[in-house]
Amino acid sequence: MPILPSISGPRDLDRLSEDQLVELAAEIREFLVENVSRTGGHLGPNLGVVELTIALHRVFSSPEDPFIFDTGHQSYVHKLLTGRQDFSSLRLRGGLAGYPQRGESDHDVVESSHASSSLSWADGVSRALTATGRADRHVVAIVGDGALTGGMTWEALNNISDDNDRNLVIVVNDNGRSYAPTIGGMSRYLNRVRTAAAYKDLHHKSDRLFRAFGPIGRAMFRGLRGGTHGFLSRFTNNEALYSNLDIKYLGPVDGHDLPALLETLELAKSYGAPVIVHTITEKGRGYQPARDDEADQFHAVGKIDPVTGETLGSGGTGWTDVFSDALVSVGERRDDVIAMTAAMLRPTGLAPFAERFPERVYDVGIAEQHAVASAAGLAFGGLHPVVALYATFMNRAFDQVLMDVALHRAGVTFVLDRAGVTGPDGPSHHGMWDLAMLQIVPHIRIAAPRDAVRLTEALDEAVLVDDAPTVIRFPKGDVAPELPALERLHDGVDVLARGETEDVLLVAIGPFAALAMDVAERLRAQGIGATVIDPRWAIPVQPSIVSMAARHRLVITLEDGIRVGGIGTRVRQVLREAGIDTAVDELGLPDEFIDHASRDEILTDAGLTPSKIAQDVVSQVLGTRIPVARHAGETGTIDLPLRERS
Repeated sequence: MPILPSISGPRDLDRLSEDQLVELAAEIREFLVENVSRTGGHLGPNLGVVELTIALHRVFSSPEDPFIFDTGHQSYVHKLLTGRQDFSSLRLRGGLAGYPQRGESDHDVVESSHASSSLSWADGVSRALTATGRADRHVVAIVGDGALTGGMTWEALNNISDDNDRNLVIVVNDNGRSYAPTIGGMSRYLNRVRTAAAYKDLHHKSDRLFRAFGPIGRAMFRGLRGGTHGFLSRFTNNEALYSNLDIKYLGPVDGHDLPALLETLELAKSYGAPVIVHTITEKGRGYQPARDDEADQFHAVGKIDPVTGETLGSGGTGWTDVFSDALVSVGERRDDVIAMTAAMLRPTGLAPFAERFPERVYDVGIAEQHAVASAAGLAFGGLHPVVALYATFMNRAFDQVLMDVALHRAGVTFVLDRAGVTGPDGPSHHGMWDLAMLQIVPHIRIAAPRDAVRLTEALDEAVLVDDAPTVIRFPKGDVAPELPALERLHDGVDVLARGETEDVLLVAIGPFAALAMDVAERLRAQGIGATVIDPRWAIPVQPSIVSMAARHRLVITLEDGIRVGGIGTRVRQVLREAGIDTAVDELGLPDEFIDHASRDEILTDAGLTPSKIAQDVVSQVLGTRIPVARHAGETGTIDLPLRERS
């Protein structure tokens, strides 16, 4: 009889024998492959933490003992063991989120899945429990998939080690990878541990160690792995520098050996002070197609064949693929162009560039702040860095963009993948803040290509800029069909459509150009003339946009970023500064955290559909909805620009 359906909460694990826990682990892997292959999601990381998650819930008492996952994509097994076993709508509207979500369960604590923040959370929660008389409770942070390469982790460790009177357990899920193999000096240390003869012996003989030697063997295990002076010194081989950071260290332990895990976690629980448990796991464990995937062990998959692991989909060309090819082309022409990323070489499309120019690629690990500041130094040294990140992770490095790159007029190009609505990945992964956030940086230039041709073009133009940061952003998914321009104006703005009359000016940012064209056609059917333009470079706002706005009765801006402080806001400010009083309606995403759903569902909720936009514009032209369009024939230009008025 299957065991998994009988698990409605963690305490149901208490009645199971160790042999039954092993059976449960096998059932969970089968469940994950069967269900995630239908919906897509983070398969490889969760296959690797099955035994670890079972052991954690057996030893600790969530939610009284808060579990903090870093990163949250390794929480699927946690969901299963806390009563959430309907994965039929995983990452779909109304279904389970792909990351921890407080609205789903009291067992979920941290929803954001930006890596390397868990130890700071754990530090704060454990301090709060101690300060409020709940010091008997434990805080458990599960750190994995490269999160230890992030600087926040080490800042937190520095503070955690300064106060050793707390029940804080840090579990390092060490699978040697983030998306791809983890890089850096710390990774080299962990690799030495993982491949050392002593660990291999532990890995292969742990059953004998825990079952055959009895209490004496357990005592030996405690003695050998129970004491070290300074966890950081293990990573740096610098005992003197880090000797004051005294954190108990247990391990390494085989992360797929349940008896070993249970024994080690019980030791950690009883210690009464911050302790690190170093577990070594295998990403994609138990599923051969994932194990055979050298790129990322099926870190994240779309819909796949559960037997073969082959992708099921349209097979269209993605935005990332277009950028990848364009960057290789640039690299062949420009020896000074180098590429950088933060542990996302393949997801951001840099792998072909790395294969062609291996000496010109820098992967810094999950350390976006370091990547950006380092890029400023590379630019100072005469190179042109192209820093490729997901748009949501650019948030982490804003200070470096502002103070290290822009202030020093460094020629650095940022390429932001997954910009705008990302759909099933949920609120922490939507790339919807970049336009509002980055446009306030002095001298910055931001491009949003509408199709593959314009993406290649924008990259060629960006790497020519050597005195300011440039940004190119594009969305997740397949690239939009090519949309040729009727005319390119003197300042680079593309005119895509002209109406018989100059009633409405539609300023479309990036792939929203196709949306604007649909709206224009609907307006034409209502007798309203619409001009559609693609600025290509959304920031700075070009002079031709100002002059066209003066001739039209109404300006509509369309962007897949938040409306507050977005491109539309900037257009309106520039028009007012130039003395143009044409009404502007800024359309975009609400300033809210948007739950996981399909891209179309999210855009519909935001009113960003052709029918809704056209309906509203007709009302504005008729004067029944604000902002109201000017009467036909009136000019939008006032006597003097605002800055020249007394």
